[in-house]
Amino acid sequence: MAYTGDVTRGGSPDVRELGDLTITKVSVGPMDNNAYLLRSGGELLLIDAADDAATLLDLIGDDRLNTVVTTHRHADHWQALAEVVDKTGAESMAHIDDAAEIPVVNRDLRDGETITVGNASLDVIHLVGHTPGSIALHYQGHLFTGDSLFPGGVGNTRGNAKNFESLINDVEHKLFDRLGDDTWFYPGHGKDSTLGAERPAIPEWRARGW
Repeated sequence: MAYTGDVTRGGSPDVRELGDLTITKVSVGPMDNNAYLLRSGGELLLIDAADDAATLLDLIGDDRLNTVVTTHRHADHWQALAEVVDKTGAESMAHIDDAAEIPVVNRDLRDGETITVGNASLDVIHLVGHTPGSIALHYQGHLFTGDSLFPGGVGNTRGNAKNFESLINDVEHKLFDRLGDDTWFYPGHGKDSTLGAERPAIPEWRARGW
């Protein structure tokens, strides 16, 4: 079946084949979080060990998990991180500005760095506002946005005008201005979308302030 990205907690994962990279999306707790397992060239990378280590370890199976990337410091995105790292020996990565708030981080990330999984390279994009160290990862028109960008708007900045201005600026200039309309993005919760589908609404997002 064709990939849709529509997953539910406790339901089946959805799988997308991209040639050099396979993406498996699954929904886990504690807040219907999305986790993404990337496979390429015999290596595996997990984006957000959000919760339910058993489900994530089952997805990994007998293969070796090389890397876990946490998109930001909020606890709903790393509930299973310590257990997954302990049982797999994977290297845990997060942006330097959020790393101190995440239980296990072996490598600090910075804007513009590259993370490799097998034959695929993902670019680290720092997006300030939802948290100081939120990141997105980009691979050839496929963008993992954590809680910085969703269908319908940017991530929650809890009414803080300064944080909202920072986030909307980073999302517009680092994502929408650099990447094409056909770029598919995979958020930290809920359904996927494309930059083209969301681009016309950016002025509305700015005007409403969230």
